[in-house]
Amino acid sequence: MGTSDMFREFLTNLAVDNAEQISLRYGEVTAALNKKFRDTESKTANSLQVGSYGRWTAIKGISDLDMLYIMPKGKWDDYRNGKQLQLLTDTKDAIKVRYPNTIVRVDRLVVQVLYDKFQIEVQPVFEQEDGSFKYPDTYGGGSWKITKPREEIKAMSEFDTLKNQNLRRLCKMARAWKNKHGVGLGGLLIDTLAHNFLISTTEYNDRSYLYYDLMSRDFFKYLADRPSQEYYAALGSGQRVKVKNIFQTKANKAYELCIEAIDAKSEDRAYDRWKKVYGRPFPAKPETVPDSIAISFSARTWNNTEQFIEDMYPIDIRYNLKIDCDVLQDGFRGYSLSEMLYKKLFLKPNKSLIFQVTEFDGKANSNFYWKVLNCGNEAEKRDCIRGQIVADSGNRKKEEHTNFQGEHIVECYAVQNGIVIAKDRIIVPIKSY
Repeated sequence: MGTSDMFREFLTNLAVDNAEQISLRYGEVTAALNKKFRDTESKTANSLQVGSYGRWTAIKGISDLDMLYIMPKGKWDDYRNGKQLQLLTDTKDAIKVRYPNTIVRVDRLVVQVLYDKFQIEVQPVFEQEDGSFKYPDTYGGGSWKITKPREEIKAMSEFDTLKNQNLRRLCKMARAWKNKHGVGLGGLLIDTLAHNFLISTTEYNDRSYLYYDLMSRDFFKYLADRPSQEYYAALGSGQRVKVKNIFQTKANKAYELCIEAIDAKSEDRAYDRWKKVYGRPFPAKPETVPDSIAISFSARTWNNTEQFIEDMYPIDIRYNLKIDCDVLQDGFRGYSLSEMLYKKLFLKPNKSLIFQVTEFDGKANSNFYWKVLNCGNEAEKRDCIRGQIVADSGNRKKEEHTNFQGEHIVECYAVQNGIVIAKDRIIVPIKSY
């Protein structure tokens, strides 16, 4: 499979696969609010799909859907003076009356409507003369703030056309990368960074899928070279988009993997490198070995017990998660695993390992899961590759032991409302000498 076909299939695999269900839910919420505030039941009037879905940069597994409900101008006097919380409460109650079995709650700026594996965040707004919107913020007693999503949507559409449809595709590819590597970047920040990258070069003005390997390489290099800063000016609106987590280190690793993929001498290595960049949505190498000479599964002496979190929950990384490990010998702590990896020290067998979550900026009521995967010949020889995904015991820790040499991978996932919202992994190298 050539580069063009490879990336074309990759983008196909990223397509949102529940658009009909999403549209249905948007319509239900819109009808409920129109009934409350306008005494109509239109499922389309007075609402605006915004966020990644509204900019057409969302991918399969999207969990946060954003919607503005445009309030009647005549209602402004009812809420203008310190009634921000009341507006959100009235919005919540209107949805709850129509859909009493759905979880609906107020969360500072929005009303969250929770469905199975995704949620709609509804923001009641008042439209201004210039096309912007005032929205309520309940923090610190309440205030009104301005948002300009129409300008962002317009800029995305116009610039995507100018760049031969490469902007939206790059935004989607970047989302696959951040989900694979647990990079806690918001959708508007991703779209803004992709937009800024394509502004910085004319190389991809008229290129397409055939050049997406090079575009990937150059984009991650661009990200890796960004200086640390607190915010970016959003595409179109120019409003501040906060940088909540650093991304440069993981972007540099992706850049290095892109170079390895482009320079690969074999198709096997190229596919392996691209999958390491973008994860499971990137297509597998087509089978070329004739059945008559293919290795029989019956000849394999080990059981493939590995599980994949993507098969259990949709992934939409929004928060930062960091794990580390204490290395114990005879009950005493030696180094943390991150210290050993930094010093390029290898673990030896017969040590105790206590993996634990050291950083997490998501919601406290998230559920955590662990995966321990043993790799290499020794793991296969012992029929002990493991790889099952197990629930955390409640203390955000996982105890393991170094039994045999090889590479071992430990991953941790934070799950909320049936969605993986954060993840991290650590590689454990064990040598017997």
